[in-house]
Amino acid sequence: MTSSTPKTMRTWIADLEAAGELIRVDKPVDPLTQMGSLLFQSREKAVLFENLPHGWRSLGQAPANVRHAALAFGATEETVVRKVAEGMGKLIKPEMITDAPVQEKVFHKGEFDLTHLPVHIAGQRDGGPVIGSGLVISKDPDTGQRNVSFHRLQIKGPDKSGILLYPRHTWKNYVKYQERNEPMPVAIFIGHHPAYYAAAATTAAYGLDEFEIAGGYLNEAVRMVKCKTVDLEVPADAELVLEGHIPPHYREEEGPFSEFQDYYVTGTGKNPVVEYQCLTHRKDAIFKNLQNGSEMEGCVFHKIPMSATIYRRLKDIGGGPILHNVMVLPGVFGVVVQMTQRAYGEAKNLMLSALSSEYQHPKVVIAVDEDVDIFNPAELMWALTTRVNPAEDVVIIPGTHNHAMDASLPELGAPGTALWQRKGSKMLIDATIPPPCDAKARAEFERIRPVNPQLRLKDFAAAGSLDIVRSLAPRFFGSKMLE
Repeated sequence: MTSSTPKTMRTWIADLEAAGELIRVDKPVDPLTQMGSLLFQSREKAVLFENLPHGWRSLGQAPANVRHAALAFGATEETVVRKVAEGMGKLIKPEMITDAPVQEKVFHKGEFDLTHLPVHIAGQRDGGPVIGSGLVISKDPDTGQRNVSFHRLQIKGPDKSGILLYPRHTWKNYVKYQERNEPMPVAIFIGHHPAYYAAAATTAAYGLDEFEIAGGYLNEAVRMVKCKTVDLEVPADAELVLEGHIPPHYREEEGPFSEFQDYYVTGTGKNPVVEYQCLTHRKDAIFKNLQNGSEMEGCVFHKIPMSATIYRRLKDIGGGPILHNVMVLPGVFGVVVQMTQRAYGEAKNLMLSALSSEYQHPKVVIAVDEDVDIFNPAELMWALTTRVNPAEDVVIIPGTHNHAMDASLPELGAPGTALWQRKGSKMLIDATIPPPCDAKARAEFERIRPVNPQLRLKDFAAAGSLDIVRSLAPRFFGSKMLE
């Protein structure tokens, strides 16, 4: 059952503020010329813009980092992947209601104008304002099974946007409608608790309802309501919903746009469009903007469920190595696996499985031991430069199918076509040390530690220096943090 107070974007804003993770901006901000720069600067805190054109408010950079994602799931940076992995095994069916906050205001075609929404321009080369936070709901016309996924939506007019359909589940549904020469109904909801975005970013088997996944993450049933003009259901507690159709066999130029890899051009070309006939939202709706980039919100939404999915796959492989953690790296084409191998070669076994996971993204996987802080880029670089013999520890696998948005690889076909893909290669990097069964060889990699690691500098510092001490980044030694 749903709790008496469902988790929403509003409860999320309250959680961020209570944790000291929210910046409120009360000065006027122009989404087209100013918001992108302000969001790009805020890698550590969420931002709530309270003074936008047409009376809107907007939330961005929430989550801005793994720390925020952990807060959303009631975990820490070190435990959030395992907690999300546990939630993946718990599916809770949605429940239908009739009186939904997201339908407090209803506007039909001619009564709304998408250009009046506070949709921002993220990067200098962007082709225009683009909705990055819209979660697109579609159905398989044969089975009626629902799908929810991220798709960028370029604003093209008062009631039209572009849409980038990556060749996965929504594209599969669209192809079925296109073969029937019928428009595909879609509903796009904007603004909700991060668990909904994590569910949409969770690559599961085709046909599995992402709202059941969201229910498992939230430990409560998602409240759903029927749309006003299309045969679809949407989360009742979202901030805003757009209802429309994607016409068959029609394409328009779309892009370029800031994307999750820190580049502009991927996905640019002739892509489908969405024609809208209805807009519903809360009476005091808060828009959700999403800034893309390799260390920005769009990446965070994907890296946590991706890491958790890979963790679930790896934890039961072989029965030998001890898996401590998994984290997708910035840009989401790399993965680091924190493990203790019991026998030589087990790291490579695990890495092979990480590269062939449910996700198409992983191209490079690095294996490290528990004494390497996988959240610290300097620690990862240290492991790569001091624990890797390139001749033995680096393996290249040629001729693999890779993610179509990876600009470093040759592109086949073009966006909006069935051939769109990248054919490339993948790489394993074994930065682990010898297993415990070879104690003598393992001892050669024992890390330097201070004589009295239990001491804390803050206990010795003068009162006037305590703030400086607190600002120091902690150092990682084995499984212990030194502050």
